[in-house]
Amino acid sequence: MSAADPPTPAVRTVLVIGADGFLAGYILAALRRSGWRVLRGVRRRGALAQDERHCELTRLRDEADWRPLLAGVDAVVNASGILRESGRQSFACIHVDAPLALARACVSAGVTRFVQLSALGRPEDGEFIASKHRFDAALLALPLDAVVLRPSVVYATSGSYGGTSLLRALAAFPGMQLLPGDGRWPIQPVAAEDLGELAARALSGGERGLYEVGGPEPMALRDYQSAWRRWLRIDGQRAWRVPEALVSAQVRVGEWLGRGPVGETMWRMLRRGNVTAPQATSRLRESFGYTPRALSEVLAAHPSQVQDRWQAQLYFLAPSLRVAIVALWLLSAWAGWATPAATIDALTADSALAHWAPLPLARATATLDLLLAVWLASGRRPRWVLGLMGLSVAAYTVVFGIALPGLWLDPLGGLAKNLLVLPALAVAWVLAERR
Repeated sequence: MSAADPPTPAVRTVLVIGADGFLAGYILAALRRSGWRVLRGVRRRGALAQDERHCELTRLRDEADWRPLLAGVDAVVNASGILRESGRQSFACIHVDAPLALARACVSAGVTRFVQLSALGRPEDGEFIASKHRFDAALLALPLDAVVLRPSVVYATSGSYGGTSLLRALAAFPGMQLLPGDGRWPIQPVAAEDLGELAARALSGGERGLYEVGGPEPMALRDYQSAWRRWLRIDGQRAWRVPEALVSAQVRVGEWLGRGPVGETMWRMLRRGNVTAPQATSRLRESFGYTPRALSEVLAAHPSQVQDRWQAQLYFLAPSLRVAIVALWLLSAWAGWATPAATIDALTADSALAHWAPLPLARATATLDLLLAVWLASGRRPRWVLGLMGLSVAAYTVVFGIALPGLWLDPLGGLAKNLLVLPALAVAWVLAERR
């Protein structure tokens, strides 16, 4: 390099918290395009890649806990968050205590740039929003060049998660789309790619403060869903309006079970409308030289494929399949215990199974079926239990198929039904991955 050549700028390093989340993927891509060296803060335990840092927020609630993770870091993006509290993962911990300890560690470590991915809403909507906004205020009170981005409904053409998956599935329902209420509520959807671009620009610039983020104009929920139905190339624009009372009841059940993509907070936000302040878009343009695109523009630039329709229309089928599997295993367990001993002895007479203590074997397999059904219903490690179910069905099929070959010709299907059960379990195993 000659003396006249300009010096090569040093590569800056950013630590992204919550890097294994849905939105973070788009933020990571934008940061890399902007020239940042990215360190991914993930919850996953075990062996980590070179660009990963273990960041379990429930264990990082003091400023000193974060200092080792900030070595060599120039900036931080916080994209972490939870929709529901579970165990040690509380809103206070994940949304306030841990990130505030991180922000204070940034001050003491000389990390001056901090971008916070928050949420558009009002504190009275629920603790999810209230906790996010408490941290936003605390962050902006620190001596940091901090930017808080509060997006409206975030979507992506390359995938979806949580409430956006539900809305896409409602739009793709066969025959007609399903509308919560009359679908009149206004939202201001923003593409995940645009939110990622804004986060990257906020990190690289000198701006400071709070910014609401949404598309160019508010649109009614029914228009949002109709746009997705057209994009998915599903015929028919008719809609069935699901009564608000019914949706509210379903949301309450989901809250009680601790499951489901939409909680009470999201439901309140949706009914009130989720739109930015009138000057929000012009502020984004003035500060970052960039504004989110309209939904129609984004959809036109990314044509849908058959896999997109699969994802949308499998949304309701996946839990239905799991419920059917649980019911089948419970029935199998009941049959194994309720069938009289004489019937079991008669069925296995003159076969190899007659020498295997058929009655205890039947009761044992029934107990196994019950345990597997309860395990799958609990929702914990579904792929493990579905794999065990597949192995047990394969074993039953081989053993009974050889020892009692007449079961293959049972007029009600008998053993032959396992030829359908096995691929159904395989499909359920694939669909168990929700991210």
